[in-house]
Amino acid sequence: MLCSDEIASLHTYPLLTVAEMRQIEAEANASGLSYAQMMQNAGRAAAEIIDSELAKANPLSSRCEPVNVLLLIGPGNNGGDGLVCGAALREKRPERYKVTAALLRPRDEQAPPYAQAVQQGVTCFVLEGESWRARLHEALDEANVVVDALLGTGIARPIEGTLREVLRLVAEWRGRNRAGKLFALDGITGMNYDTGALDLAAVPADVTVTFHAPKRGHFCFPAAGARGKLYIASIGISQPSAQPSAVLVGEDWVSERLPMRPPDANKGTFGRVLVIGGCAAYVGAPTLAARAAYRVGAGLVALAVPNTIKLAVAALCPEATFIPLPITEDAHTLHSLLPITTWLAHAPATVVLGPGLGQAAPTRDFLRGVLDALRAQPPCGLVVDADALNLLAGEAEWHTLLPPNSVLTPHPGEMARLMGSTVEAVQSDRIGVALEAAQRWGHVVVLKGAHTVIASPKGEAGVLPFANAALAVAGVGDVLAGCVGGLLAQGQSPFVAAVCGAFTHGAAGDTWRSKHGQAGLLARDLLDLLPEALHRLSANAAALPLIHITQELNL
Repeated sequence: MLCSDEIASLHTYPLLTVAEMRQIEAEANASGLSYAQMMQNAGRAAAEIIDSELAKANPLSSRCEPVNVLLLIGPGNNGGDGLVCGAALREKRPERYKVTAALLRPRDEQAPPYAQAVQQGVTCFVLEGESWRARLHEALDEANVVVDALLGTGIARPIEGTLREVLRLVAEWRGRNRAGKLFALDGITGMNYDTGALDLAAVPADVTVTFHAPKRGHFCFPAAGARGKLYIASIGISQPSAQPSAVLVGEDWVSERLPMRPPDANKGTFGRVLVIGGCAAYVGAPTLAARAAYRVGAGLVALAVPNTIKLAVAALCPEATFIPLPITEDAHTLHSLLPITTWLAHAPATVVLGPGLGQAAPTRDFLRGVLDALRAQPPCGLVVDADALNLLAGEAEWHTLLPPNSVLTPHPGEMARLMGSTVEAVQSDRIGVALEAAQRWGHVVVLKGAHTVIASPKGEAGVLPFANAALAVAGVGDVLAGCVGGLLAQGQSPFVAAVCGAFTHGAAGDTWRSKHGQAGLLARDLLDLLPEALHRLSANAAALPLIHITQELNL
């Protein structure tokens, strides 16, 4: 079983769109696993998880204390899952579970899910007529557990009418019954399973049980913040024929791809990184990137920074070599290019371009000159970050100025500027936006944020399991750019380096949070934790919190 707060190991797990899930179900049905059997498997798996969660919540109880369960049953397949779940709870422990089902619409009383529920002693009533509100209010007052089986993946428009009123009453129940538990089947009512958008009427769950595989929306906010603990229940579907466009990345996937560290290595074995950036206003940014590249294993890191800040930067990162750049009026100019091109001509290197670069007008010409030089003599890899992204956003067809398959590391604001869009549009469909942009631009896109998305020009996306408020602080993006650059220098492909670098960065952040909480992290705190995260990943040791998967049904 796989759950959001404990996991032994994980390679990757599909993050499906609604269309992909429907296609998988259709293939399974055509292969002999009927929709009716899938519904039975889903409902029974959900009942097993609910029973297990309630036992964990009260481990000292005899497990015979009565539990009042209220099923909220929609008109579609999600409602069918809920009825099967209620019947399975009654079948498993009839002395423990009193189950009531509130039906949004009347259902066929002869159909198996409904008939099965009634046969097992589930009391059913329909939310219609003049007294339905009072009946529902009474059922909620009696309930210890509410199961949301109203809409599933079928939401297509804003919630209104009776359904909205039902959710309002459930929200009130949650407010006055702190000990009560709300379980959602597949997802909470009101979430968009593709984008993570959430209707204002949606009520957050304590536990979500989704089926076969998580959907994209489970790892996109705001829905990701309302799903509670996420279980993934097997419903008997074998491996689908087509691979999904997005996957949740686990530590095993990263562990298998980290660079080897042969004992007879020297610094040349692990590559060179050149960080180009810095200005009087941003002395620390290039330093953080350089130190991060060292911390993930790069053999040599050089800093190309303005000569006016070279001493300050050297004090912060004495291990680096330096390329002092002549500047004019605190801005990078074309005069700064010669030292950089001369250094790069000496030996190949991965370039991290942008941390603390500044956006003074002459710097735009400098950036163009650097990119012209890199296209003429391609580096081992290019990571474009921070002010370099902001400057590029003002250029027509900017993506053609970069060597192919560069790595871009924008936060949502930078992504919006690159796309000529808005932050709201970017955040409304993070996975879809990152995939579309990577394919259109021909570069790897690392869309930073909660559940960072890494998308490749080939149409594949890796989504990270980390959502950590402690990382919402200046400078952590510079550390991430250095992580990616350091792994690129060691020979990883751009997409793999981006995923592994961002995962290591997120793992280090989770280590800090586990010790110190949600606030107070400084970007430099991550640096010392990066080797620890790499060691844990390399040793495939302590697990990172993700999700739980049920592989078999025990009812």
